[in-house]
Amino acid sequence: MNTMPRRPKCATCLRPVATCICHWTAPVASAVEVLILQHPMEVENAKGSARLLHLCLPGSRIEVGEQFDEAGLRAMLGANGRQPVLLYPDTPGDRSLGIAAPPPFNAVPAPVQLVVLDATWRKSRKMLYLNPALQALPRLPLRDTPPSHYLIRKAHAPDQLSTLEATCYALAQLEADEHRYDRVIAAFDGFVAQQQAQAARGGAVS
Repeated sequence: MNTMPRRPKCATCLRPVATCICHWTAPVASAVEVLILQHPMEVENAKGSARLLHLCLPGSRIEVGEQFDEAGLRAMLGANGRQPVLLYPDTPGDRSLGIAAPPPFNAVPAPVQLVVLDATWRKSRKMLYLNPALQALPRLPLRDTPPSHYLIRKAHAPDQLSTLEATCYALAQLEADEHRYDRVIAAFDGFVAQQQAQAARGGAVS
């Protein structure tokens, strides 16, 4: 029987108090509303960036699940009369799975809701497959992004980014302000450095 005491967690960032990341929070107000749909396997992932992203974007919302209740998901999408757009590349190969081509994104000046999937590439594709409401959204592919700062997690392709980085670059793209989210990227750098320092001390990254 495991009798080891549970380490107390920070109520804000949900990490052990000893490795709290709240001090890296760098709030930046966004004209775009952000909805983060987090895969359950990412909730306890110490290397995940979605919680820090959520703390840095006042008014953002984070929901956990793989297959969401259809009515509940549709109620979240386009909340407050905003146009929802999914941060996701077009994937023509998914047509063989019965996923139709996404509608075009009309980038006219209008209130936008950016929908972000926080998951591995494989799990994000499964989330898309299991949630038809996500398939029906126009998509926003990223363009001309800088190299990732995500040095603590192995990337399977050179252009893969953390959830935080991808979201910040998408917001900058939507708002036509290249440097607006530099503070959040800098906070992410601090978070990564903290994880690296802990690993160098021989402790498990928590």
